Amino acid sequence: MVLDRLKIILSPAEDLIQKEMTHPITGQKLEIAYYLPICDEPKIHSFITVPFSKNEYPFMTLLQSNPNFTKVTDPATWNDLLMRGQVLIEYQETVFSFDAIKYNYNDLPEAKLETSITGPQHSLSEDPITSLNVIRNAYMSPELVCDKMTVGNLSQTSLFILYDQRKVNKHTLDLVMNKLASIHLDLVQSVGELERLLNGKKYQLFPTLLITERIDRIGRALSFGKIVMVMKGSQYALILPVTFFDFMHAVEDHYESIWMTKLLIVLRYIALFITTILPGLYIAIVSYNPEFARLQLAFSLVASRSIVPYPSFIEVLIMLVMIEMLLESSIRIPKLIGSTSTTVGGLILGSAIQQAGLVSSIMIIVTSLVAISNFVLPIHTMSLAIRFLKYPIMVVAIFFGVAGIFLGLFFYIICLCSTRSFGEYYFRFRGDVSSQQGDIGGADAA
Repeated sequence: MVLDRLKIILSPAEDLIQKEMTHPITGQKLEIAYYLPICDEPKIHSFITVPFSKNEYPFMTLLQSNPNFTKVTDPATWNDLLMRGQVLIEYQETVFSFDAIKYNYNDLPEAKLETSITGPQHSLSEDPITSLNVIRNAYMSPELVCDKMTVGNLSQTSLFILYDQRKVNKHTLDLVMNKLASIHLDLVQSVGELERLLNGKKYQLFPTLLITERIDRIGRALSFGKIVMVMKGSQYALILPVTFFDFMHAVEDHYESIWMTKLLIVLRYIALFITTILPGLYIAIVSYNPEFARLQLAFSLVASRSIVPYPSFIEVLIMLVMIEMLLESSIRIPKLIGSTSTTVGGLILGSAIQQAGLVSSIMIIVTSLVAISNFVLPIHTMSLAIRFLKYPIMVVAIFFGVAGIFLGLFFYIICLCSTRSFGEYYFRFRGDVSSQQGDIGGADAA
């Protein structure tokens, strides 16, 4: 029977539907198999189950005469047919295929966090079946396994775990399943909340799971043995395990020329370095180590701060806090007026505070450069982490100058080296994977 043979040759998946129907009058049996996310169930009911149940005319005659049904003689093609949205039908020891593929691309929202110029423009959907539909169409491998479970004692939120059975690390998969089984909360409603629960470390400095909305990123992650989680009610997915260097790659890296890609990657690391140390470096040079700057630059800094009435670290804090409030207000206020109000507010406040002598003109440049550099980072969760990292650097720069900056960077490197991503090293560059997989992100739960 077709169902028994499918259980042997196919990977177990929650979205693989296998049905056996028996006609109440004739006693004849019909077996069908298909992948739920990529098949149109109303079409299956109209062309297969309803005609078989009503038995208005011999069902075998329908299968042989209707051009929508194709006889399948080679069992080796079953995998390919199922992955392409075909329904396998076995009736009277004969196997037929029926094209019931469904495309949900028109129902998908547009990507907002991870925009792309030349790449796909759609993101995942809050409906997990729709998300599974586009993932199955993007990664058409019979080795793709879809496990389903629920999280949250009260919410009972559906969670789908996707991975390539042949490529996934079994030890990593066991760690993930054990971690999910240990979650005992009443409500789990978003992948962001799930990411914090899987992280396992309350005071983790760097993000250790990648939250993504892009279908092409998910397909590439699956091809490199990553595990992907899709949750009901959220249009974002979790990818794990990952490395720090994966966060520095964008989806555009796979669509541009090699030279432009390398240039942009170098630019992101420069931006990472600038946004992390520049405020602390300003404090250190102005207050403790002016010898690190050229003589002309030192004179410019002194002249610019001649009317500022307080120490340099107070000046830096004022500007950084103002930038943080502008960023938060741009998120919280209505979208129709958000960009306009924050732009006008930033221009007016920046100009007025400099003219009033509360901050120097060079400090305005430093603050703007820090804010712009932070937005160069392609992954939102990493961008949020880097926004925080500059403040400890500032604190040590206040007391130890440039030496404190190097001390802070050394501490961050130690944290990166000691972090694990579900058993894998977080701060490890894998040229054979990262250079190809580009934008797959990282997680730590071990």
